[in-house]
Amino acid sequence: MARPNKSRFVCRGPSHTEFHTVPEHSSIKILLSVEEYEVLRLIDYSNRSQQETACQMGVSRTTIQALYSSARKKLSRFLVEGTSLQIQGGNYTLCGQSKSCHALKKEGENNMKIAVTYENGQVFQHFGHTEQFKVYEAENGSIKSSKIVDTNGQGHGALAGFLQSEEITVLICGGIGGGARNALQEAGIELYPGASGDADAQVTSFLQGKLQYDPDTMCHHHDHDHDHGEGHTCGEHGCH
Repeated sequence: MARPNKSRFVCRGPSHTEFHTVPEHSSIKILLSVEEYEVLRLIDYSNRSQQETACQMGVSRTTIQALYSSARKKLSRFLVEGTSLQIQGGNYTLCGQSKSCHALKKEGENNMKIAVTYENGQVFQHFGHTEQFKVYEAENGSIKSSKIVDTNGQGHGALAGFLQSEEITVLICGGIGGGARNALQEAGIELYPGASGDADAQVTSFLQGKLQYDPDTMCHHHDHDHDHGEGHTCGEHGCH
């Protein structure tokens, strides 16, 4: 059974809800949801980072990215095609506070634990083979502490549970297979694959909303179904 969509916090509704070209010559009406409007307001108008916007609206950063992409596409259609634009509907809750959002008012709401697949200071590139994670505790967008934890030889099938037991909310990694992605999703852990370079720097970039990653990155060996010519098969890489 699919989980219901989480309601997004919106600090205030739009003061104007309908926009038309002059003269009106299009019968096409583009509908922008209230939460899509709120994402545009926070990121483009108020200059908030995606991470700050996610915190304010009480949802994950991946949700904010999806809303932002959809909203900008609709806005560009309105400008280029000369259609009508109406802001209405969506899945949101007005937080009813004028100075700051519901999520930011809650003490400790901005705390998170971030894990990075780790080797010699770098983001390790094969999730299923990682022997260590570096775990960071962050508060209000800053790293407060970090530690290195061993996976104790656990394979990819157990790593999601391992991270869940450590109360991890975000994972930054290199390549990762579909099975591991599903396990992390079930565990409620946000995934940012395709990252590389210095682990500390990547976490700092993430907290600033500037992390360079590729959501479609898979394990380098994931798509090979046969022997790699070196006596290895996909199953042996543990990247599923």
